[in-house]
Amino acid sequence: MSTSEIAMLDDALRAKRQSFDKIPVVDIAPLLDGSDPNKVAGEIGWALANAGFMYVKNHGIAEAVVENAFLKTKAFFNLPETEKKKLHVSRSGQTLRGYIEPFGENTDPEKTKDLKECFDIGPESEPDCPFFGANPWPDEALAPGFRDAVYLYHEEMKRLSMVILSGIARSLDLAPDFFEAKMRRPISIQRLLHYPPQTGIVDESIIGIGAHTDYGSLTILAQDDVGGLQVMNRDGQWVEGTPIPGTFVINIGDLLQRLTNDRYLANLHRVVNTSGRERYSIPFFIDADYDAEFAPLPSCISQDSPARYQAVTCGAHKFGRFVQSYPHLQKIPA
Repeated sequence: MSTSEIAMLDDALRAKRQSFDKIPVVDIAPLLDGSDPNKVAGEIGWALANAGFMYVKNHGIAEAVVENAFLKTKAFFNLPETEKKKLHVSRSGQTLRGYIEPFGENTDPEKTKDLKECFDIGPESEPDCPFFGANPWPDEALAPGFRDAVYLYHEEMKRLSMVILSGIARSLDLAPDFFEAKMRRPISIQRLLHYPPQTGIVDESIIGIGAHTDYGSLTILAQDDVGGLQVMNRDGQWVEGTPIPGTFVINIGDLLQRLTNDRYLANLHRVVNTSGRERYSIPFFIDADYDAEFAPLPSCISQDSPARYQAVTCGAHKFGRFVQSYPHLQKIPA
């Protein structure tokens, strides 16, 4: 391999390699089977207060479901560009479903262009407000089994997310079903991601995905074994989110930080793929009903920690963030 083919990182993109005890692995089996949910809740609370991220193991999702979703993800991104662009996200308007080409979405647009391509789906529903509507699917002859595998994964992640949210509720001394009242018809996005490898000199102007916090409530991420996820620690250092087989990476978004009045952290993260290999990941985002309100919990407000946020609705907050990243939304009259 020549020098020009080797990725050389700018100092600002170097992740510090250190123990991941600071981003713990939480065994959620006692939450799933009810044997010790409070123990799990305590571990969740520590992780979200100190890192905003955690790995979860013994999560109950069949390995075959995850493996098949990755298999179909790779096959989809290997389709001809002309076929993928027939499903372009701009054709879905405010439903925000479909294909996004490299540099078509930029999460930190003032600093970074995102070298990634995506495909997004959500729950099949009536298009009565942003984020809801029909999914665009590739032709079955071109991507056999894709629709079934990806939608099954979406439904399994939705089920797992409710378990994890029950643990988060317990960690805040709330009823385990606290979030259910906000999630009768929740916004959810199942995203498939492909990150091409980068070579040569790599700086912040072009990386896999720029530094950002997630917009909504909860993210469940499945990674392949390539690596590239970086999470900022409390010292302002970028730490590698090393893939751990059999786990998902969990992090919270802006709405849960708002709900907890900053007790829990929606942490900055990014992706830098200098592995020399194609990287694939499958994040699932779940939020709440479009009109669900998020304001600091009374239990998270005190004389020493006054309310830092006004109430917002889930849909308005999330859609406002998306408008900043999607060029086609900026052309839609307000």
